[in-house]
Amino acid sequence: MQVDLDPAAYLAKAITSPHLPESLKPYYDQFSRLYEHRLWYQLTTTIEAFLADEQSGPFQVELYESFIKDFESKLNQLKLASIGIAVARQFTDGTQGLNFLTALVSKLDTPNTREAFVLATMESAHFKLLLGDGEGTKEAMDACEKILDGLDSVDLVVHASFYRVSGDYYKAKAEYADYYKNSLLYLACVNVETELSAPVRVQRAHDLGLSALLGKIYNFGELLMHPILESLVGTEYEFIKDLLFAFNAGDIARFEALLPKLSSEPILQENYAFLRQKICLMALIESVFKRPTSDRVLPFSVIAAEARVPIDEVEHLIMKALSLKLIRGTLDQVSSTTSISWVQPRVLDRKGIEGLRVRLEEWTDRVTGVSEFAREQGRELIVQ
Repeated sequence: MQVDLDPAAYLAKAITSPHLPESLKPYYDQFSRLYEHRLWYQLTTTIEAFLADEQSGPFQVELYESFIKDFESKLNQLKLASIGIAVARQFTDGTQGLNFLTALVSKLDTPNTREAFVLATMESAHFKLLLGDGEGTKEAMDACEKILDGLDSVDLVVHASFYRVSGDYYKAKAEYADYYKNSLLYLACVNVETELSAPVRVQRAHDLGLSALLGKIYNFGELLMHPILESLVGTEYEFIKDLLFAFNAGDIARFEALLPKLSSEPILQENYAFLRQKICLMALIESVFKRPTSDRVLPFSVIAAEARVPIDEVEHLIMKALSLKLIRGTLDQVSSTTSISWVQPRVLDRKGIEGLRVRLEEWTDRVTGVSEFAREQGRELIVQ
């Protein structure tokens, strides 16, 4: 692209162009004034406002090449990286966008601009992922993770980029647990309501729901409490939210009622056997969790009834739960019972909290009873 090397001349020419919308011309007036007075902070904020304008897309690349390049070093380098990323997304050719960011990354590779370097590197990795370069994406992820681990503090925008691109990589690789983890961390770095559009929220909630269901994840209470799930309400994917709550509660009846809807998500239908085993494991966990610690010797017949599995498969189900470290305990094949000493901690919903409150009240009553008994027995000893 042939560019004007004189920023002032470029601005004067651009503002008179018949192709420039009238709504954008005030930006160019401000660019000229702020550039002339070397007000770099104010110029940065004005450029950001320009890039956020929906009509500015066709003019962003030329603005960067003909104007912003002249004073790149004067700007806050993290802001520069964000500006460069916005401009790179305007290229219709992914390779051109990658080349643009690669050039920017090389300029930011200094000891004093590590955050900006990571941000630009991760966004260039996003382009690599779109172009099918998974290996290059993973290399960038690993390099940036090491840099982030060595920094004392990191701007949220940098972490958000790292977790979003990492999540996209694991999504492409169908590594559900890693996608789930990185996607939740990404959501913790952004304002879901203001920074994500409605379609993006729906897609993110959809993907998170599938990863929670299909991954080796047996405690997704954090997702159930996240407002992102509300994005599914009223959409064709609302049943995914219902499935998540059914799994969390170990509610096999509710799971079976939702089975006809699996046909709308082929990946769920293809993994029905895994989902069936998972809901049985969740039913076992729920069965143990809701019982007091004094009542955790369970006959196989009780587990078979609550997990809805044949009694000859109960032992295998318990062993599976033990191997996944969902529970700890012992099996007694002679008496056909299992004694559970520990169950994986869970994020509780309102119903679970209410159940815990009741159990705490019962425990308090027992402790009070023992205390009163000890007091009475002590009084008798003193009298004697």
